[in-house]
Amino acid sequence: MKQDTEALVIFSGGQDSTTCLLQAIATYGRENVQTITFQYGQRHAIELEKARWIAQDLGVAQTVIDLSLLQSITHNALMDEQQVVEAPTAGLPNTFVDGRNALFLLYAAIFAKGKGIHDVIAGVCETDFSGYPDCRNVFVQSMNVTLNLAMDYEFRLITPLMYLDKAQTWSLADELGYLDYVRNHTHTCYNGVEGGCGECPSCVLRERGLQTYLAQKAVI
Repeated sequence: MKQDTEALVIFSGGQDSTTCLLQAIATYGRENVQTITFQYGQRHAIELEKARWIAQDLGVAQTVIDLSLLQSITHNALMDEQQVVEAPTAGLPNTFVDGRNALFLLYAAIFAKGKGIHDVIAGVCETDFSGYPDCRNVFVQSMNVTLNLAMDYEFRLITPLMYLDKAQTWSLADELGYLDYVRNHTHTCYNGVEGGCGECPSCVLRERGLQTYLAQKAVI
């Protein structure tokens, strides 16, 4: 159902944020949706190209914000091509970027308030969250309270994928009529390989979710 309000989607060009963008367009109407993309020195900068192309293709406004200052204050494998991407069984993955989602939500909120937008949508998920603490619902809710207090403004931080696993996220893209679109035009690979390296944790999670969903779909 179309709403009268507008929405701002935090948009990386990846599977999750693209699915959120497609859902937002269906919910709010294309003319009521904007995107905000962050350039922070990520090694998979190809996602920025994907985000730009998708935003143009879908006909939604995109604003790119430079947060490359992160490179000078934190160090991790997601911003250092010399490091090997690792996902340990215990502790934080070395791809975790300290403060990234907090900064994303803060800057998105500042931008949204300037545009008179209350609904800010993020594709974070605590079901398949790779061990990132800033993808949990408790964090998002705490940021929602903090941002409302900080700017005396009613933000609504919306996380449509929070409790979906990757197979369910693929299912949502299919329900929206964009399964092949998300499959062919989004980028997830941490190593920045076009089409995916097939080995990094992000690629493995994406492909496993896709194959699980396709297997479920074949049975129905």
